[in-house]
Amino acid sequence: MNRTLVRRAAVTVMSTVAATSLLAAGSAEAGAAAPTAAPRFLAPKELPPYPDSPWYADRVKSGLPEGGTACTLRGLPRKGVSHRSFWTELDTNAQQVTFTTKNTKAARDLAAKLRKSVRGCVARFLEQNPGAQADWKDFGGLAVEEGAHVYGVHVAPPESEHNVRLYGIGRDGRTVTVVEWGQMGTLDQIPLKAFKKTTRTAVNKLYR
Repeated sequence: MNRTLVRRAAVTVMSTVAATSLLAAGSAEAGAAAPTAAPRFLAPKELPPYPDSPWYADRVKSGLPEGGTACTLRGLPRKGVSHRSFWTELDTNAQQVTFTTKNTKAARDLAAKLRKSVRGCVARFLEQNPGAQADWKDFGGLAVEEGAHVYGVHVAPPESEHNVRLYGIGRDGRTVTVVEWGQMGTLDQIPLKAFKKTTRTAVNKLYR
């Protein structure tokens, strides 16, 4: 092969390599700009351990839970919402609801609205149920992603059983998640340390 043909072959190979590199770079940039994957949900084993039963879980479903909750799920977005329900063989149950909003400001506003709703839950319950018992506690914030907060709510309708619920509300970017745990009992019977761990896990794993 003469020198001219060798030079032409070399130029062709270098051009092919350069084009391939540009395509790879373009693909990487496209991947970086791709929409965020769907948020991940808790697994049953990540809920507070229950001594008398394993946890079971339904599949992740779109939309809000049919029954909602008395403390948070009122007047909330209907788009970009999914949930998962959990239960044991006895009276303990839980659910996780996740909202993916249009931007971080909308997520901050939604998280604030959810926290305010939980703080006002007992007052609404007592107003609607004269003669009932109810109280709540703010268990503080958690340092995870853009932050999370944990609350406890105890209610007892007149001449009925006592029920207690824990709420963990957290945010990662434009996504907000709410973890709710409940069973019969009062606020002195809650697995607070384990529930805080569950809330941290829920927020941490949204996009991991």
